[in-house]
Amino acid sequence: MDFLDALRQQLGPDAIIPPGEPMASYLTERRGLFADRPVLAVVRPADSAGVAAAVRSSAEHGIAVIPQGGNTGLCGGAAAGTGDRAIILSLERLNRIRAVDADNFSVTAEAGCRLSAVQAAAAAVDRLFPLSYAAEGECQIGGNLATNAGGMNVLRYGNARDLTLGLEVVLADGRIWNGLRALRKDNSGYDLKDLFIGAEGTLGIITAATLKLFPAVRERATAIVGLESAESAVALFGMLRAESGDSVTSCELMGRQPLAFAIDYADGCAEPLPARYPWYLLIELTSSAREAGLGRRLERALSAAPAGTGDYRIADDADEAAAFWRLRNGIPAAQKGAGASIKNDISVPVADMPAFMDAAARIVRAACPGVRVCAFGHIGDGNIHFNLTRPETMTDADFLAEWDPLTAKVHDTVMAYNGSFAAEHGVGQLKPGEVSRLKDPVEQDLMRRLKSALDPTNHLNPNKVVPPAGD
Repeated sequence: MDFLDALRQQLGPDAIIPPGEPMASYLTERRGLFADRPVLAVVRPADSAGVAAAVRSSAEHGIAVIPQGGNTGLCGGAAAGTGDRAIILSLERLNRIRAVDADNFSVTAEAGCRLSAVQAAAAAVDRLFPLSYAAEGECQIGGNLATNAGGMNVLRYGNARDLTLGLEVVLADGRIWNGLRALRKDNSGYDLKDLFIGAEGTLGIITAATLKLFPAVRERATAIVGLESAESAVALFGMLRAESGDSVTSCELMGRQPLAFAIDYADGCAEPLPARYPWYLLIELTSSAREAGLGRRLERALSAAPAGTGDYRIADDADEAAAFWRLRNGIPAAQKGAGASIKNDISVPVADMPAFMDAAARIVRAACPGVRVCAFGHIGDGNIHFNLTRPETMTDADFLAEWDPLTAKVHDTVMAYNGSFAAEHGVGQLKPGEVSRLKDPVEQDLMRRLKSALDPTNHLNPNKVVPPAGD
């Protein structure tokens, strides 16, 4: 009996998708950089024991396992590599909410639960699960944890790592580690869950998680502000944190170029202010208290804003707030309308953001005259998407041929400002070369030792995240 027949017998006929049209959606990839690479099968276990059986059997047969959640990643972490003898292990059938504990402010969800389903389970008991970003209706919580997802609310609530109390993980040898503890304090040994969060399935496969909940939001105030400079944005952000009692939940910076792309190419987007500005700040304050008076606080703060702050609008209702957010969330897709893009997910300290963006813009414009810098993102936590859109006089193909040299210039500038070349999208198979080029050699050695200790046969998501020795 061959490998797939044995798995089919163990997991059931619905668990195995052989090559062919039904497999196509699992081989897609958001950016198209790693799409349609063949695998032996897509394996869809229904529970953690099934995941363990698939991993154990794959190890015995020398077959790589590529874990896949909602397949919304942007760095190829859930896609096959070239020449891999591999299966894609989809977690989509592990989609149960195992427990919701309103008194303990926690929820336990399986890895295949969509992020929106976890949010809904929290809301059903008058609680908040704050992880939120544009793909929340498609992405799965296991993938969110495997990539340590960030999103819009990191400033207030932290990344996925900060929202995790415990994990259940299938290890490389097929054993199941049950670390689903709903504890805020546990100093009884190494905090093993942090090994697997952000590891992109290279050290173990997350099958369930116990996550933190928070009081439900009772009041919200949203505004969009025009600004003369990125320095003005940083100054305004700091003032708003102080004046609002640190109730700023989201603080999104948008350059004029990406905002114009959203207005031109995204549905339902319009100019937010009477005048046009070089920069815009989308601000949202939230409170779990009733009658917190956030709108009045925001009005007072903006009316006394520092120099360089222009017009602003505070949303009158949820529909107007949604219109502001439509501008921000419409930018990534809208870029496609303007031509090919080279995308950079980076972070630097907040205070250094204006200087970094100015330096990086000068460097890429000198290297590629006419390139359109499309900078936007979570300035509150220092994470900016410093994307580059092709010059209007250049073809898509010619521009994309400049991907590596232009990306290297951006990343080198990031490192000069003590930043990171992988802020919230992860490393996947897009950036291991940059890990090798830019990370401290001691840090690289520690990463390789962890990989070797937990996956000695290198069959869990090989050639992702960790650069091979000698690179």
